[in-house]
Amino acid sequence: MTFSAKLAAKGAAVLAVGALALTACTNASETGGAAKPSGSGSASASFDPSSVKKDDSLASQVPDAIKSKGKLVVGSDTSYAPAEFLGGSDNATPMGYDVDLAKAIGAKLGLKTEVQTAEFTGILPALGPKYDLGMSSFTINSERLAAVNFVSYFKAGTAWAVQKGNPKKFSLDDICGKKVGVQTGTVQEDPDLKERNAKCTAAGKPAIEVVSLKAQTDLNTRLVNGSLDAMAADSPIVGYAVQQTNGAVEKLGDTYDSAPQGIAVAKSDTAFAQLIQKTVTSLMEDGTYKKILDSWNNAEGALPKSEVNPAV
Repeated sequence: MTFSAKLAAKGAAVLAVGALALTACTNASETGGAAKPSGSGSASASFDPSSVKKDDSLASQVPDAIKSKGKLVVGSDTSYAPAEFLGGSDNATPMGYDVDLAKAIGAKLGLKTEVQTAEFTGILPALGPKYDLGMSSFTINSERLAAVNFVSYFKAGTAWAVQKGNPKKFSLDDICGKKVGVQTGTVQEDPDLKERNAKCTAAGKPAIEVVSLKAQTDLNTRLVNGSLDAMAADSPIVGYAVQQTNGAVEKLGDTYDSAPQGIAVAKSDTAFAQLIQKTVTSLMEDGTYKKILDSWNNAEGALPKSEVNPAV
């Protein structure tokens, strides 16, 4: 652990980061056993990291410990399509725009990229000794910025989905007592639904029946089969669910609370975070960044520039 050079501080940092991880705008565990409403999303497996030209100047700044092993190890909870998920012919190959961008970063730095599937809540505490980077749709917020460095690269907000045609007539203006699906550990669960629930109970209305599951795919399935009135998730995830269910679900209303997402780097590795920011900027400038987001139909989430620890 590199949050501190001292063992005592290390333990405190692990606890602090682990707690912060629970509020990230992403999923909290692996996919589970429920059947998916459509394919796992093998689209856009065509990105070839060899198409990215190595930048010798940037590569020369790679820390010796990473350079010596010749690869960039990235921790990612691969159950959050289309950002990061397992697909391909073996249904075990990391895929998604986060995965493609991680590979592009590695190629630009003259490194191979190894994306390792991880429990979401375990990624940030393991930055340094286990993972060089964390890429798992982490929303950047002030609490988390106190524990790790972030390099902004994407933006997403909260979106809602219902069955096609909204047969249950679900409305955010009448959410009390409704059965709403949300992925465990996301900002949709807390603070969004938590605050909405508080308003319901304060007004003497029935509480929202929150169905919190570890796997987004399980929520998609339940929404398709009608056991949920609605679900809330990150905007690209809802968009992808609509696509992958062949329109069996549809987005409800507009996206709100958009915020930057970041590539996580250990707090003590500020120089490395700055190098990653320069690398992302280079990928923006040479068109690779846009190509990757376009291929996953998520250009809407593109940022005009990448920053280290942006103000949020």
